[in-house]
Amino acid sequence: MVPEAEFRSYYGRQIIKSPTWKVPDVPAYLYLGGVAGVSAALAALADVTDRPALRRVGRFGALFGATVSVGALVHDLGRPERFLNMLRVFKPTSPLSVGSWILAPFGTLAGAAAMSELTGIAPQLGRLAGVGSGILGPALTTYTAVLLANTAVPAWHEAYRELPFVFAGSAMASGGGLGLLAGDQSGPARKVAVAGAALELAATAVLERRIGFTASAYTTGRPGAVLKAARGATVAGALAALAGVRATGPRRRALSILGALLVNAGSAATRYGVFDAGMASARDPAYTVIPQRQRLDARTPGS
Repeated sequence: MVPEAEFRSYYGRQIIKSPTWKVPDVPAYLYLGGVAGVSAALAALADVTDRPALRRVGRFGALFGATVSVGALVHDLGRPERFLNMLRVFKPTSPLSVGSWILAPFGTLAGAAAMSELTGIAPQLGRLAGVGSGILGPALTTYTAVLLANTAVPAWHEAYRELPFVFAGSAMASGGGLGLLAGDQSGPARKVAVAGAALELAATAVLERRIGFTASAYTTGRPGAVLKAARGATVAGALAALAGVRATGPRRRALSILGALLVNAGSAATRYGVFDAGMASARDPAYTVIPQRQRLDARTPGS
């Protein structure tokens, strides 16, 4: 019998072009956008339910996340006017165009809400701005997943179903974790952080099981090590947040800070791990060819 042919590419050369996105700019942009979006939503809800400490943490977290993420994006683009050029046209079929139009008004509204919080000036306008940024927050947390999945990069494109859930859960964990710093008013943020950690872990498990061969980009090499560490930090942070429910005084404060640090470290590592897995899959031609052959075989009768 003729042995089954092994994978080969044209002289082992890369088939698709790797994205030119830089580290740490783009991973930071992915992570901070998630923190900002969930923080803004929590701040808006805290305002309605009369939790001023949680509202304050959320508004400042949204401003910080939006400002630094825009800075990271502009730095990656190379020139500030390139970001402004993306706002010249609104193209609903382009995740990048839609994302730019989400990020720009979100940052403006988050800034207005935070300045009102800081100065006490125009509290009603600050509340309206906070509501606006809170409404845009969920879209900000997930559009970057759609942006990645819309590329030809195998590890991102194959995971198009799960990536928005991974990013949403990661954002909930990090934004809710930041809300743990609100002290006695951090109850809703604690629930969001734990729920987000559970969603991220579940979605990641489904992703790795569903996409077959391409899952090895997420489980081996540097991306695999980073994502494993991310899961460990996320689980530990969620447990610390839960332990803080029964604790009192300084111990509760310490557990909240520890939980906030761990879930945010896990979220940042998740975004970097997903980014790095995509870049690794773009460099290796096996991730382009083998899934194509598997889909072709599945469509061929009697294969």
